[in-house]
Amino acid sequence: MSALWSVGAGLLLLLLWVRHRGLEAVLVHHRWVFVCFFLMPLSILFDIYYQLRAWAVWRLHSAPRQHAQRVRHIQEQVREWKKEGSKRYMCTGRPGWLTVSLRVGKYKKTHKNIMINLMDVLEVDSERQVVRVEPLVTMGQLTAYLNPMGWTIPVVPELDDLTVGGLIMGTGIESSSHIYGLFQHTCVAYELVLADGSLVRCSPTENSDLFYAVPWSCGTLGFLVAAEIKMIPAKKYVKIHYEPVRGLQKICEKFTEESKKKENSFVEGLLYSLDEAVIMTGVLTDEAEQSKINRIGNYYKPWFFKHVETYLKADRTGIEYIPSRHYYHRHTRSIFWELQDIIPFGNNPIFRYLFGWMVPPKISLLKLTQGEAIRKLYEQHHVVQDMLVPMKSLEKSIQTFHVDLNVYPLWLCPFILPNNPGMVHPKGDETELYVDIGAYGEPKRKQFEARASMRQMEKFVRSVHGFQMLYADCYMTREEFWDMFDGSLYHKLREEMNCKDAFPEVYDKICKAARH
Repeated sequence: MSALWSVGAGLLLLLLWVRHRGLEAVLVHHRWVFVCFFLMPLSILFDIYYQLRAWAVWRLHSAPRQHAQRVRHIQEQVREWKKEGSKRYMCTGRPGWLTVSLRVGKYKKTHKNIMINLMDVLEVDSERQVVRVEPLVTMGQLTAYLNPMGWTIPVVPELDDLTVGGLIMGTGIESSSHIYGLFQHTCVAYELVLADGSLVRCSPTENSDLFYAVPWSCGTLGFLVAAEIKMIPAKKYVKIHYEPVRGLQKICEKFTEESKKKENSFVEGLLYSLDEAVIMTGVLTDEAEQSKINRIGNYYKPWFFKHVETYLKADRTGIEYIPSRHYYHRHTRSIFWELQDIIPFGNNPIFRYLFGWMVPPKISLLKLTQGEAIRKLYEQHHVVQDMLVPMKSLEKSIQTFHVDLNVYPLWLCPFILPNNPGMVHPKGDETELYVDIGAYGEPKRKQFEARASMRQMEKFVRSVHGFQMLYADCYMTREEFWDMFDGSLYHKLREEMNCKDAFPEVYDKICKAARH
């Protein structure tokens, strides 16, 4: 009873302090208070709800039976929109704050919201090695479902809450992408409800133009209702090798060399300064040295990027065996390194042991509660960007990131980019090795100005025939945007499928210069 009185008294004092300081001041200057005491417990409740729901669906085998009915409901909504005169653009009815993207889209308030409640795994076809899923299935949900069956997907983008639909309509990448390409390149078929309410399946051999145009289209060609994704056999561990490298030229040479080796199941680099990095290579295995097993996903473990940094500080190489699912979601607990800006003491051992089991707070809840003051603060003094550039331009790109942003760590993730039709492909006629450079944090560059600095970055990326991930803030003009992306197939299909009155153009949906 005394413990309850202590907790009650603590909460009362906290509420009195919040009232004294003002809620907005606390949310801006002491955000960790709100996150630790409210958002983290609420995130646990969210996870419990979705886990129980997934378990119930699995036990009742209801997902395949209800899928057709739910798709028909989507078709009915689209046909009702047509009967009403097609006066407004359509978009999904999922609230903007539920997406992992930090961008807040205002179009949800003015467009016709089509409710799409599709969040289940539909079928695992072991013979074809394909899993069929609905668009709101998350990466955490999918790996938890497949791993006990002995399967995984070739590219498991990092954060638990990333959805299949977002990774197809946008894009996704992981440290296995130097073998398999982007997330879209592991998909074998899509099912969409189009602007006329019809249901269409597309694949490389069936409605192939639509299949290649869907990735990066951000839901402006139709509503995704199912996807088929390749599966590969899962193994118990990832044997990971850590190697610190110093000197920018050596870093780029080593990273490029390892990225070209197909015997590496995984390749990743963390750049801690302009000339200091740790390059990691991994291979899937069922065998492990017990003394070298590191269950990095356990709640009390150090954040992964901090753990990696110990090899750099000690200037030593190392080998560990990380359970596969822990590896796939190794950056989830710290949201890469974003959480250190929200909870500065989050990697402290005491905090990890006492409260680490509640980490991370849901990105969606962070967005929902950020308020206008924090949103503007983040927009002007914080960067979350992924730029995809040819591997041959890596050194020049890192130097440009350093001059224009000066944000560390930088995430380096290699991927092959095939010369397929669609918005994103190499300049030449052959598959090319690219690298994703991820910058997440507060720029240390003096006189950093978000719009001017990012426009400078975007100009550089266009000059090397690179691409900007569209989940992030984009400052390009329409002409610059379509200089970066190949819109020929996309615009052709929008004309043929009568999308112009049904969905906004992708530029108008995601670019700051176009959003109102």
